[in-house]
Amino acid sequence: MNKYKIAVIIASIDQSYQSSILNGIKSSAAECSFDIFVFVSFIGSLGNPGHDTGEFNIFNLPDFSEFDGAILLTNTIDHPPVVRNIFSRIRKAGIPAVSIDNDVPDMFHIGIDNVAAMKEITEHFIKVHNVRKFNYISGPRYNPESSDRLDAFLEVLDENNISIENDRIYYGDFRAPSGKNAVEYFMKRNSSMPEAIICANDVMAATAINRLIAAGYKIPDEIKISGFDNTYNKHNYQMELTSVERPLNESGKYACKILSEYFKGNEPQRSTILNMSPKFRESCGCCNSEPFDIDEVKSVNYANYRKYENINTYMSVFNKLSCDLQDCGSFRQYIASFKRFVADMNPEEFYFCLCENWDSEIFDEKNDLAHNSKNVPTEFTENVSVEISYLNGVFHDKSIMKTKDLVPKFAGSSETGKMYYFIPLHFGERCLGFMAIRMTRLPLHNSMFQSWCITISNSLENIRKLICLDLAVQRLGRLYTKDTFTGILNRNGFVQATSEIYKKCVEEKREIMLMFIDLDGLKVINDTYGHDVGDEAICAIADILTVSCKNNEIYCRFGGDEFIVFAADYNDDDAKKLTDTIKDNIEKKNSSEDKAYKLSASTGYVIVTPSDDSDIFRFVTEADKIMYKEKRKKKRSKYLKS
Repeated sequence: MNKYKIAVIIASIDQSYQSSILNGIKSSAAECSFDIFVFVSFIGSLGNPGHDTGEFNIFNLPDFSEFDGAILLTNTIDHPPVVRNIFSRIRKAGIPAVSIDNDVPDMFHIGIDNVAAMKEITEHFIKVHNVRKFNYISGPRYNPESSDRLDAFLEVLDENNISIENDRIYYGDFRAPSGKNAVEYFMKRNSSMPEAIICANDVMAATAINRLIAAGYKIPDEIKISGFDNTYNKHNYQMELTSVERPLNESGKYACKILSEYFKGNEPQRSTILNMSPKFRESCGCCNSEPFDIDEVKSVNYANYRKYENINTYMSVFNKLSCDLQDCGSFRQYIASFKRFVADMNPEEFYFCLCENWDSEIFDEKNDLAHNSKNVPTEFTENVSVEISYLNGVFHDKSIMKTKDLVPKFAGSSETGKMYYFIPLHFGERCLGFMAIRMTRLPLHNSMFQSWCITISNSLENIRKLICLDLAVQRLGRLYTKDTFTGILNRNGFVQATSEIYKKCVEEKREIMLMFIDLDGLKVINDTYGHDVGDEAICAIADILTVSCKNNEIYCRFGGDEFIVFAADYNDDDAKKLTDTIKDNIEKKNSSEDKAYKLSASTGYVIVTPSDDSDIFRFVTEADKIMYKEKRKKKRSKYLKS
């Protein structure tokens, strides 16, 4: 049987709506021979545009041409440019896609009649409860479902000659805080509170009820409320919520069925509208006529207990992870701590993948740039480093993987029905990499998982900054010890490099050699050919010392056109040999390069056994005097020849 790769695009899996649909997809994946790859972002909950940009980037990770099909919940993504980009790439890949709730013309569609459902709810409030004064809590302005529900609500009001002011409509984001914020907005802006508040989903309705009760309002006696989606179990809240029951789990299952039929060569109908059913309950003032089911109550209680238990487990692991990662002082420690955490969580599979440039934006010595926001890497690199690979209880070695592969090759198996979650690793807009997780022991559809992901990204960014700081300190050290003009040690660097070995030579009464080298005729070169050529000559001597000193000698630019060389355990023959090597290399440079001037240098050295009261620079002075004698001989010789 063929095995198919299906991409799922979704945001905010901690919400009941998304979780129910994903559960439906998961339950049908194995039967359809699907492996599911879920690309998840947590957006909008922090009110941070930079963070949202980094979260959105996970939708750029899949190369849709590598997939057989896609299931889209783009109505959960409140950012039209991102949604348009997803549609464009899927069309370019030429793969079949099922869009749940958001009807896209050239894709399969599963949804409900939002208009009819919202109309029925609104008409119920008007005709059964005689409500004439409404407020409305909407979802995002540009969300198709949100717009349909609001339009249907307004249409019913218009049909019944009921007017509504603009400040009685609040645009939220389908999340819990929106319900509370909407009530506070209404209490502040409205001259009087409404008789009823219609909400575009249950989550906002529930928090609106909480805030109203806290403000002293009686529900439903003073204000009636309804939700939508029926995600709050009637026994799982302080009151039974009037809502619209919709088959969310079935939507996920049916999306798999459509793609399966398509792969078999059949032609599924393009759009399927699933049944929905309004449920009129306590929050609007209706008495619940449904029979009381003790087994259902027990089931709800057990589910709540499991949720509580899972949260406690998450909190325990989460707190330990936060402490361990916070204490890490290096990337190696970070990975070791993270591995312990992964072993404790024991997922079926876990892959921690970092972009090739994840630790970039370190000081650029050539361009003198550091942490320029315009240069922040925001895209996934072609390859990623899989720093942690965990499969069936076993860690595998670090590896390099093509980003489009998503999971390492060894993860492939004949097993079907696997569901991977792909989570972005980022700090603000900076793209660091991604995590791939397959885990059934703990549910990932909860807010603790989001906190866990944020902690991991933030701690990784802290390690990146430590790396940057360490390299910056190293660079400052190089600036302090290196001669930036020639690239060799400066006087400070020479002192640091020779300090310990010189001290040992003093203690152990070992001989040292100190050589002084001076470039000949620099003034003439500068005056005749210019200072740029003179600078070139200085650098040439530094380069010659680099190729000449190959036996643990320490050398530096002492200043101007002067250089010194230090060596331990040198005798006179060693010093003469080094002198000859330097002169030979100068001649080689002269013969290999057609310069207007001849490179030349004078040298002088001393061989001594230093005593406790001897400073190393005392011997520099002595070597300088000997060098100067050689320089005078050269000048006298040149004068006699002329």
